Amino acid sequence: MKFMLGTKGRMTQVFDEKGVVSAATVITAGPLTVTQVKGKESEGYEAVQVGFGAKKESKVNKAQTGKPFKVLREFPADGGSKLEAGATIDVSVFAPGDVVAVSAISKGKGFQGVVKRHGFHGGPRSHGQKNRERSPGSIGGGGRAGGRVVKGMRMAGRMGGERITVKNLKVLQVDVATNTLVISGAIPGKPGTLVEIRG
Repeated sequence: MKFMLGTKGRMTQVFDEKGVVSAATVITAGPLTVTQVKGKESEGYEAVQVGFGAKKESKVNKAQTGKPFKVLREFPADGGSKLEAGATIDVSVFAPGDVVAVSAISKGKGFQGVVKRHGFHGGPRSHGQKNRERSPGSIGGGGRAGGRVVKGMRMAGRMGGERITVKNLKVLQVDVATNTLVISGAIPGKPGTLVEIRG
């Protein structure tokens, strides 16, 4: 399994050899340092723990001594993995044309109504509609749900700030010298958001 951590950058356009343009996102990725390799004998499952980003020594607690990384993540490891603690992983694990899944935390949008949060159309724009155009409408009643609001009812509330995974994105460019990946399409989050890439 291929994997990488990085931070989201700007969006750009990439032209292929036929002159077709694609929207793309620039990601500053890696390098990652393998901090621990977990096996079935010791931990009961196989995984690789990697560290990404430097952290000040003064902010490292006693339990994290020797692992001064901003981010520690685990990725599943297959039985044939030859990674060892201390090894470095860079963007060269990916190649142009690879299909990947990208996960990140989406932008937080605060408390939003049902029109923006769930795509409700609102009430009719007719006579007598003064301040109800963006209202949710009925949320329950005696006949519908026994006089209660059923679980899962779509209503106003906090929007965004969730982990989103976008699948079937294509790696367009790989630059090992600058630790940069260019991936097709848009990915969740704002510039600087931590991004997980899995191939």
